[in-house]
Amino acid sequence: MGFFDKIKKIGIFNGFSQLDDDFYDELEESLVIADMGAETTMEAVEELKDRCKAQKIKDVEGARECMREIIAEYLSGGDREVDMSAKPAVVLFIGVNGVGKTTSIGKLAARWKKEGKKVLLCAGDTFRAAAADQLTIWSERAGVDIIKQHEGADPAAVVYDAMNAAKARNSDLVLVDTAGRLHNKQNLMNELNKISRVIDRECPGSSRETLLVLDATTGQNGLIQAKQFGQAAGITGIVLTKLDGTAKGGIVVAIAKELGVPVKFVGVGEGVDDLQPFDPRAFAEALL
Repeated sequence: MGFFDKIKKIGIFNGFSQLDDDFYDELEESLVIADMGAETTMEAVEELKDRCKAQKIKDVEGARECMREIIAEYLSGGDREVDMSAKPAVVLFIGVNGVGKTTSIGKLAARWKKEGKKVLLCAGDTFRAAAADQLTIWSERAGVDIIKQHEGADPAAVVYDAMNAAKARNSDLVLVDTAGRLHNKQNLMNELNKISRVIDRECPGSSRETLLVLDATTGQNGLIQAKQFGQAAGITGIVLTKLDGTAKGGIVVAIAKELGVPVKFVGVGEGVDDLQPFDPRAFAEALL
């Protein structure tokens, strides 16, 4: 089974023999239902019409191939690699509670440890009860170190400890969990700015990423979250989780197209290996 085989596919291309108005209307409706969003869907269908006309495509299979290319192009912008060019590379994980942020950090820690990287986890979510405990369990599973403090501690203070530990231990990567809230963008911005200043001061020149973790089942709300977090935190990539149930995942197309933010990882299961690098062409193929 291919990695994206668990995605619910759009069956629109199976029921039509010609490219008429009914076909395009049905395709548009199906893409919206797949969470691609009205604006992105309309642009994609108009693009498909133009290309089919220009390339003299008259059959449904040709249109499917063309739509796959369009969706893959929408998803191909930006750098999907995590920047690890300068040690220690620091990756901040942000997102609302319940999206699988801590789990994603644990899975990525295990992946990068397997690749030979020396990984350090930082339990910067000091507000949620047991967040540090949950991250500690993942650190033990992955066989990597963790820096944490007591519940309610200043997140920037935990990051300070982690940066100094990373230097002392010659870590390649520091993965920082952050508190999952967005009730006040100014608070979030202030907290992340404070963390950034600590990183700049303690590890100047280190590589930096800010990854937004999104739950695929939230549908169009995922785009709203991406816009709000993007304004507050300047995200460099998306980690899409929970693509193993009813979610069709089209929301990532809207996010990539409207915000220009690349999807870097997707999760389609509970296993440690089920969070994998994002492949635009494979995803477009699976979706269609």
